[in-house]
Order: sequence, then structure tokens, then C-alpha cells
Amino acid sequence: MSDTTPALFSPLSIHDVTFRNRLWVAPMCQYSVEQRDGVPTPWHLVNLGAQARGGFGLVITEASAVSAEGRISPQDTGIWNDQQRDAWRPIVDFVHSQGAAAGIQLAHAGRKASTFRPWSSEHGSVPLDDGGWPTVAPSAIAFEGYATPDALDLPGIAQVVADFAAAARRSVDAGFDVLELHAAHGYLLHQFLSPLSNLRGDQYGGNLENRARLLLEVVAAVRAEVGPSVPLFVRFSATDWVDGSGSDTGWTPEQTAIVAEWARDAGADFFDISSGGLVAGVRIPVGPGYQVTFADFVKHQSSVDVSAVGLITEGKQADDIITSGQADAVMVARAALRDPNLPMVLAKELGYELPYWPSQYARAL
Repeated sequence: MSDTTPALFSPLSIHDVTFRNRLWVAPMCQYSVEQRDGVPTPWHLVNLGAQARGGFGLVITEASAVSAEGRISPQDTGIWNDQQRDAWRPIVDFVHSQGAAAGIQLAHAGRKASTFRPWSSEHGSVPLDDGGWPTVAPSAIAFEGYATPDALDLPGIAQVVADFAAAARRSVDAGFDVLELHAAHGYLLHQFLSPLSNLRGDQYGGNLENRARLLLEVVAAVRAEVGPSVPLFVRFSATDWVDGSGSDTGWTPEQTAIVAEWARDAGADFFDISSGGLVAGVRIPVGPGYQVTFADFVKHQSSVDVSAVGLITEGKQADDIITSGQADAVMVARAALRDPNLPMVLAKELGYELPYWPSQYARAL
């Protein structure tokens, strides 16, 4: 084993939080709140706790709704009331006990809310008489196969901002170290950003500054609510993967880089770069590290700190992303589901012995 620490396992600090390494768990929906009340369960404790115990530097929860109507499915977790806050606390405490930082992704699904979970025999929007609810969006344009949403009015937009700020306060009170705003994968903040889903004619639609207004208001409100020292992330989809010209191309890496700078100036610290999710059926050229170039572009175009995600599964691959300067951290999703001990596996691939390998697992070395 080498005495040299690979870049992937070097620490990274943001404000007062130091992450023990740069291999982090990306948010992954579990759709496992059977009571449909948004309260996290023992499933969430075991899932997130195993990833913390497995050696990740940061473990981020699934998309957790800032309001009941902001859930993707009725079985999503939330952080819109104190009961949910209190249920998150022991989960956060266990993550901390294993040496990892705990993050929560704050989300509103917009027009992609009130849907059946992926393994359901039914698909699309959940009917109102089966526990579904009306959805909202920047414009009354449905996601393919889903119910048509109501366009948010100005008081509704103001309420969304207030909901994010209140959820941020509850998250910090629950002990979370990191807050991430979900502005990706076709959910509400992304819907406002993209000209494909935002056809408004007021101050929240039209040019880039107007389409970014809601996100920037949410960033500023959250920062004002939690103070200057809580790391605040934003997750972007860098592209809608739509070919076209002008507004027909949808959201682009160039727009992502510009808005990332604006979001940094409004109070965000770090940017989690993914892609897609706004338009159904688009062709995405999936392959190892297929989204890393987007993280690299945003990082160097806007001089912000970023993480990369997207089929990053091998130790050298992940370490090279850090050493080459393409990203400041690597996030993994499906790979962490397959093996919550992935940091131990990748460290071994790199010839490095993790100093925080659990004593209970020493026989597995």
C-alpha cells in the first residue's frame, strides 16, 4: 500500500466544513415513505448510514421536498414540517458518527410532482382520488405523459422562495452540514431556467436573467436564513440534450456557467453538475464519465468549484478527474447503491489504505 494519499482521498474544506475525501454520494430518490407523510424512516437511516460507514466524505439525502406539493411521488421524504426535521436528526447523527458530512437536497418537483414511483405498475401522474395533487410550473406545459400543471402566479412564486428558506432552517436545525438546491433533472427550478418549459412573459420569463430570477431569489433567501458559514450547493443539469437553434436548444452549458456565477454572487458555494431530465425521450450518449466534460466546462468558464457525476465507477478514473482539475469532487449514485463500501474498493484499486476503514470490517482488508 502506498503512503501517498490519492487526490480522490484528500480533504476539501468549504467554510467550516471539512470533507475527509472528495468521493461523495449523490442524491438518489428512495420512494420509501410508505406513510406518505414525508417523514424519513429506518430505511433512510440504514441506506444513508451504510454509505457513511462505507467511507464517503459527504452523503446527500434524496430530493427532499420543501412543501407537500413539491414531492416527486407520495412516498418522497420532506423537510416542510418539524416532525420531519426531528426524524432526520438521528439519521444525521449516525452519519456524523461514521466520520462523514451530511447533506440534504432541497427540492420542488414542479410539473414532475405527484407521480407514481418507478416500480409501480402504474405510470404518470397519481390521480387526485388516489392521493395525488395538482401540480405547478412556470407555465402550463405538461411533462410528456403527466398532468398539465398550473402556471404559478407571483404570490405562488413568493411562497416557493419562502418554502425553500424554511426548509433550509429546519435542515440546519436537524444537524445537516450541507444544503443542496435541486435546480436539475427537470424539476421546478430547472423548469424556470429552461426556455423549453418557461414561456412566461413577466419578470420570471423571457431572457436568461429573468429565467434565473427564481433560483437566485431562492439562493439569496436560503443564505440569509442560515447565515454565511453553511455550505450551499446548487445542482444543475448542464444541458437539456435538445438539438435546435435559439430557444429551441433549451438549457445549455454556456447558460449554466453564467448562472453559476450569478448564484455564487448570490450566496452559493459549490455546483453539482449533472444533465438532462427536462424533456422525455431525448437521446443521451451515456458512457463512462459522460457528464464530466460539463463539470470541467462550468468550472473553468465561470471559476467556480464543481463536482462531476455520471458513470464514474473506477478508482483511477475518479482520481484522474480530480488530479486533472476537471472537478473538485466526484459524486457517485448507482455505484453507491450497488456497493455502499465503494470508497474502500476504490482506495484498494489505488493502492491506498483508508485510515477510517471500520475496525469491524478489518478482516475484509
